[in-house]
Amino acid sequence: MVKNQFNKFVDNLQKEVIEKEIEDYNEYIVQLFHNPKNWGRLPENEISISQSYTGPCRDTMWFFLNINDGVIEKANFITDGCGASVATASQTTLLIEGKSLEFAEKLKSKDIDEALKGLPEDHKHCAELAVRTLKRAIKKYKDKI
Repeated sequence: MVKNQFNKFVDNLQKEVIEKEIEDYNEYIVQLFHNPKNWGRLPENEISISQSYTGPCRDTMWFFLNINDGVIEKANFITDGCGASVATASQTTLLIEGKSLEFAEKLKSKDIDEALKGLPEDHKHCAELAVRTLKRAIKKYKDKI
């Protein structure tokens, strides 16, 4: 009986936390930071370039890109940052997969913010972190080839 009460308590607490997160962000952002797309390092033999960048907030983001003939075929990421960093990195990978390097180079933080349906003001810097990391990865790749 005690185990059932504990499980019910945990379920209710988790619901409350998610409801508060949706209030602070939005449902799409919360979905991405609880279930990120393209999380994790690509297998070593699939990585064309990897790049990390630490932003002013001290969050670090890493992108792992598989690039063929100027097209980003696969993009993965990891971050040690907050939920907004996870969501922005995830959204960035969704925006650039299957796209040209030129498209990815033109990506702006506002594009990520709009795709996420609006980050809170105090987390807009997370989209900038994603863009800076991506652009550094592309520059590193182009310098290498």
